[in-house]
Amino acid sequence: MTQILNTIIMLAVAVSITGLVNRTRAVLSGRKGPRFFQHLHNVRLLLRKGAVYSPVTTALFRAVPSVYLGAAAVAFLFIPVGDLDPVLSFDGDMIAFAYLLALGRAAIILAAMDTGSSFEGMGASREALYGALVEPAMMFFMATLALVFGYTSFADIFSREHSMDIQLTIVMLLAAYIAVKILFVESGRVPVDDPRTHLELTMIHEVMCLDFCGVDLGMIQIAGWLKTAALAVLAADAAAVTFCFRWWVVAPLAVAVAGLAIGIVESSQARNKLSRNTTFILTIAAIAALMFFVGWLLQQNIEIG
Repeated sequence: MTQILNTIIMLAVAVSITGLVNRTRAVLSGRKGPRFFQHLHNVRLLLRKGAVYSPVTTALFRAVPSVYLGAAAVAFLFIPVGDLDPVLSFDGDMIAFAYLLALGRAAIILAAMDTGSSFEGMGASREALYGALVEPAMMFFMATLALVFGYTSFADIFSREHSMDIQLTIVMLLAAYIAVKILFVESGRVPVDDPRTHLELTMIHEVMCLDFCGVDLGMIQIAGWLKTAALAVLAADAAAVTFCFRWWVVAPLAVAVAGLAIGIVESSQARNKLSRNTTFILTIAAIAALMFFVGWLLQQNIEIG
């Protein structure tokens, strides 16, 4: 029963984050903006349409939306909301989670290259670069969780509330911060990318989807919601595990953290120059490495300072 409830709440988080992002941007820019669930209506229209394929593309291009959505959906099922049990769990599932996200990225990169478009090829090369740079941050984040809690499964790590001293609490809050930063990169949001842009020369994720339409584009958008929700709930789990680890705290916290953070950043900042994105992502990885090192020192009872 808890697994079903966990999945329902995760789906609610996934559809709510995009709505909160849109409403936050509208309020901060003084606009009326779209309805909270307008994005669901848009995707419903896409799913009712057929797909048109270029004669240049192969069967690989047609299979990628299903692979991309499938990888995101399976990764999504590994994440617990607070003290609820996820649908899937086993020892080492955090590694499976990371490489399911990598599988989806690899699939959409191959699809972009399959079109033979120079614009999509540029987007694919940037996506491959940023994916390689953000992966160490993801691994250090998960290594810190495994080091502090002694498990390699999200279900075991976040099975209950943990009593920690102030130092480890700060490490977990830093882990939540790293997860939010990874979310910006993985979901293609400002300051790394801007999903609202229409200039192919500076697009990253969106330019790889230029040849997708109809049901295929709908599946890609749904996969993006699931991936964003998974990372947002991971950040909320890490932040709440030390003080009030209940699903009714974690779920609103995930929506608020991701929705408000993305909305505020996109309303107050411009996207980075492409040359600065590598520095931005490597800084995230460096902070994640420092977080892991501090966690290791605390686990070894080595005095800091």
